[in-house]
This record gives sequence, C-alpha cells and structure tokens, in this order.
Amino acid sequence: MSEPYKVTYATLTADNEDLHTAYEAGVGVAKSWLGAEISAPGDPAPGDPVEVFSPADPSVLVARVRAASPGAVDAAVEAARAAGRDWAATPWQERLPVLRDVADLISERANELAALMTIEVGKNRLEALGDVEEAAVFFRYYCEQVEKNGGFEAAMEQLSDTETTRSVLRPHGVWGVISPFNFPMALAAGPAAAALVAGNSVVLKPSVQGTHVAWKLYETMLEAGLPEGLMQILPGGDDVGKAVVAHPGIDGLTFTGSYAGGRAVMDAFRGDYPRPVITEMGGKNPTIVTASADLDAAAKGITRSIAGASGQKCSACSRVYVDASVHDELVQTLGKAVSEVVVGDPLERATFCGPVIDAQAVERFRAAVEHAREAGGTVVAGGEVLQGAEGHPGYFVQPTLISGLPADDELFSTELFVPLAVVAPVDSLDEALERANDTVFGLTAGLFAGEQDEIDRFLAQIEAGVVYVNRPAGATTGAWPGVQPFGGWKGSGSSGKAGGGLHYVQLFMREQSQTIVSG
Repeated sequence: MSEPYKVTYATLTADNEDLHTAYEAGVGVAKSWLGAEISAPGDPAPGDPVEVFSPADPSVLVARVRAASPGAVDAAVEAARAAGRDWAATPWQERLPVLRDVADLISERANELAALMTIEVGKNRLEALGDVEEAAVFFRYYCEQVEKNGGFEAAMEQLSDTETTRSVLRPHGVWGVISPFNFPMALAAGPAAAALVAGNSVVLKPSVQGTHVAWKLYETMLEAGLPEGLMQILPGGDDVGKAVVAHPGIDGLTFTGSYAGGRAVMDAFRGDYPRPVITEMGGKNPTIVTASADLDAAAKGITRSIAGASGQKCSACSRVYVDASVHDELVQTLGKAVSEVVVGDPLERATFCGPVIDAQAVERFRAAVEHAREAGGTVVAGGEVLQGAEGHPGYFVQPTLISGLPADDELFSTELFVPLAVVAPVDSLDEALERANDTVFGLTAGLFAGEQDEIDRFLAQIEAGVVYVNRPAGATTGAWPGVQPFGGWKGSGSSGKAGGGLHYVQLFMREQSQTIVSG
C-alpha cells in the first residue's frame, strides 16, 4: 500500500509535491501486480489467455485475460440475481453506508490504482488519478442524490380520505455494464455505482485493455464490504459483451463506446418486453472562437482538449471553427501550444500526452495525416508517428493540428480517437454554429468569446449535452460529477440524462404507484 494521501479534485495539480510523491510510491505497488491471470471467478472453462501489454512499452505484460465461458456468464447473472433480491429489499438508508465505504477505499488506494491505469492504458499521472477519484466521487454523489430525494419516495394526492398513494422508484434487477478502455475506472464505476445505489445488482464486462484496472475495482468493492454476489465481473472481448447483451437475465444495460457499437447494442438488446438500455457514445466535438475571444486562453483550452488522454476521450476537441479575422493569429498561437505538448512515458511527471491505445490507433492517425496532406491541408503542428523512436517504444504519435482543409472534408466529421484536430475559418458565429451542429454527434462543445451576446447565442443554439465557455482548463473536456453533468445529445447518448448529474441515478429505477385503501 502506498503512503496515505487524500486525492481530491482540488489536489490534482501538477505542482502538488505530495501528490507526486504518493503516486510514485503507488507505481511500485502497481508493478507488483503485473502479469496476473484474470478470469471470471469460478469459471471452470475460461478461454485461452489473451496477453495485454502496456501501450507505452509493449514489452511490459500487464495481464493475461481469459474470456468468460458461456457457463460463467449464466452463473454470473444467476448469482447477481440471487444477491440482488436481498439488496433491493434492504432500505436505502442501509445501502448507502456500504457504498460510501466503497468510495473511501477507492480513494485510499488511488495512487496504486492510478499507476496501474497509467501502465495499462497509457494515461498520464494526473489524468489517471482523476479517473480513479472520479470513480469514488460517483459513489458519493449518487448516494447523496438518493439521500437528498428521500430514496425517491413521494406521497401523491388523495382522491378520498380512505385512500393513500405514494410514488416509489424501484430497481430493475440485474444491470449489465459494458465499459471502455479510456476511462477504465470511472466509466465502469459510474454506471455500476448508479445501479447499486438504486438497488440493482451489477454484471460488469470491461474492455480487454483495461481489464486489470476493472479487476482491481471489483476487488476493492468486495474488500470494502459490498455483499457477496452483488457485483460480478466477466472478462473477455466482443463475444462476452454480446453474450451479456443477449442474456435474458439482464434487466437493464449501460454501454459506453462508439456510435456504431452503441447502435448495435440498442438493436440487439431485445427480449419479451422492452428493457432499459443506456448508450453513452462518441463525439466529434467542436470549439468555436470568435473575433472577441482571448486567443491565448483559447489556444490553451483547445490544446488540453486535443492532447489530453492522447485524444482518446469521447469529449476531445477535434474541430475548431474560428472567425476569419483572427484565424491566422489563432492558428499560429494554437500551433505553437500543440507543438509544445510533452509526449512520452506516461509514468514520468513531465509527460502530458502518453501513447494511443494500440497499433490500430496509430494507423488511424497515420491515415488521417496522409489524407490531410493529399487533400491540400497544412500540418501546422505534429503529424508524425513517434513509435519506435528513441524513448518512444510504444504507440506514440504527436498531437496534431491541421488547417487549410475544406470545411466539408471527412476529418471534420469522422471520429478518430487520436490527438488530432482540424481548424477552419468562418465568416460569422451563425456559420460556426451551423457547422458545429452539422454532425450526428452532440456530446461536448466549447466557445471562446468576449461578448455576452455571442455567449448567449451559443448557449441557446449549440446542440450538445456538455458545453463550456471561455474555459482554458479544457475547451471541451474535463467534466466532474456534481459539477458538470456529462451526457450527449443526438448520436452521443440515448437517455437524455447525464452521468454525474441530478437525473442520472433515476434511470436505473422504474416507478411504481402504490395505492392503499383503508377503512
């Protein structure tokens, strides 16, 4: 165990020496975990081991993951249902202390969990620490929401003196969670926490790259005192995910991943009656910069949202629309900022941009840059694959800014999940808003402007679930539970409600009207 250190949102700063000391102690613990073999608990016939290597250094074996067998999927759902009956019958006042203990233990282990995340998926230390603490905050925040709302029980109006009615939100039963690699703690813990707070049991199927982190989350939850059987984990790839989606014993489902993947899950999650499915999908997130904007602040915020997590956030900024009168100045300022991003070993303190996740991501990056050049674009900053260069043994690419492409070029519409953005001039805020909204996606969006009228028009017309104005900490990225509810419109989300917000935990329950006549 690393030295105790309280990680909070406020402590996640690059100049916090205590934070760095504690994280570096956690690296040693995380390294002692490497090479573990992971399979579904009690699985008598798991699949052959799939080796998961670090994207920063593919010679580092993170884990051997064995896919859950069909029998293990059935057993997990059955065990979750059995445990879930008692959990659902437990008063919410008794459930919440257990889940708050889970949050506290996650926070206590933040340094080693974050270090493992850095090794397994390549996030820099601040991003990884934030991911872990966000997982803990999800538990605390959803507990708070249930508490503030009295367990979502409310007396209704009466039609007679002898009749009383109340509205009660009750759990669905067994809730499936399919989580992605890019937030292997937060996007597993977030929906799992909401489901558990609501009184459901959970079956978690994590991304293969990210399984070790998810497994440590699972272990931590059990060690914190979560009742046996209530949380199940099913390692494996697409076949296991499809088995979870197809299983008739899954009463509700959350999927976080690509637009195509989410649509496929929505189509496949069928049964004898409609079941709730929450799909949290991708984005092609724009930032608009007007002539009245602070260009230095814009450059800083856009750069952080291009390069953070190596562009592998569904909220990453990948499109910039800037007023033509300041286009050249912004491109120059932004290009300089992007070119100064430190790319390297994510375990190192100075690194901001680590590797992309795998060789396929490198090829998507390479193809996008080649396309831009062939289409007449200018690579303002970056554009190079660093994989194999000195100090970059893994899947490293340079954060990249491209200008000079037609505004209808495919790079303005295709989600790439790499640290690359395209910039184009516009003649007005109206044109910028039209282009920003001209996409199937609607996750995040940013604006830099100095005029209140411009801000008001942006907020009234932008089609996105999470929007930021004049935010140098991240033009389109950086939501936090209880601060910025995170959820997408249009093809970026199916529920219309946002994680970490006021209306999310209710998605994991269904309403029952209870009328009692007496006398």
